[in-house]
Amino acid sequence: MVSKIPVIGGIGAAVAGIVFVLFFTPTGISQDEYSLSVDPTKEKQSLFIMARVSLENTGTKPLTNVELNFGDGDKIYLGTLKPGQSEIISPPQGNSLQYVIVTSSEGVYVSKVYREPIAMPGMMGS
Repeated sequence: MVSKIPVIGGIGAAVAGIVFVLFFTPTGISQDEYSLSVDPTKEKQSLFIMARVSLENTGTKPLTNVELNFGDGDKIYLGTLKPGQSEIISPPQGNSLQYVIVTSSEGVYVSKVYREPIAMPGMMGS
């Protein structure tokens, strides 16, 4: 009986790992051909607002003609994002920082509002 415990424990750990990957990770095991992660953030400092948009091609194929629309008539053209490639883009000066829309020729369309990270004590701007 004692010799079966490591085997049963190993099988249980493997099953738990598979369940975790399938249900608790954003992409699970399968990945879409065309997929994009977009995270716009803005942090209010004492004298200014620091804003950025983090992009990552989470698909298995390149995204072409990637364009960011910040509203207020402000657009930035990025071109091609290879699979796994990430970029951090600063919005144009004077933008109202309400939302960002990212599109590509492959039909990817992501619209997100800016989020404000929680201020941590001792960190800049808190």
